[in-house]
Amino acid sequence: MTCTEEYREHIEYTFHAFCKVVIRNAMLTALRTRSRKNKREISLDYLTDEKHYPLGTEDEYFIAPEPDEQCTLILCGNTVLFDNALLVEALSRLPAQEREMVYLSFFKRIPQHEIGRRYGRSRSAAGYHIRKAVHQLYEEMEGMAHEE
Repeated sequence: MTCTEEYREHIEYTFHAFCKVVIRNAMLTALRTRSRKNKREISLDYLTDEKHYPLGTEDEYFIAPEPDEQCTLILCGNTVLFDNALLVEALSRLPAQEREMVYLSFFKRIPQHEIGRRYGRSRSAAGYHIRKAVHQLYEEMEGMAHEE
């Protein structure tokens, strides 16, 4: 079947009309989306000017507490000074071996495999005991802080 010149023009005009409809619908969709987005959003300038909210906040967890009196604790034959009495009390409640493991890990920076070798355990067992002791310290200090 041969295409005549008129038929080709008809196809071309139909295709152009289709493209115009597609572009128009895409534009309308974009305008509706932008309109919905603008209705939901509030400018930060509006919030700060009208209600005087600061753009930044300060979390209480990151404020350094005022240092208490210095407390001493003897760990692995070394005298250690602490500024936090809650930490000293929580450390003193730990079993001696776990207290020493925490001291060696966090204060002396001795690797876990060496700590495990000192106490006749594997590296993973030493790590488990250190994590367990730190978790227990956290719970003790949270409980003591809420008591005050």
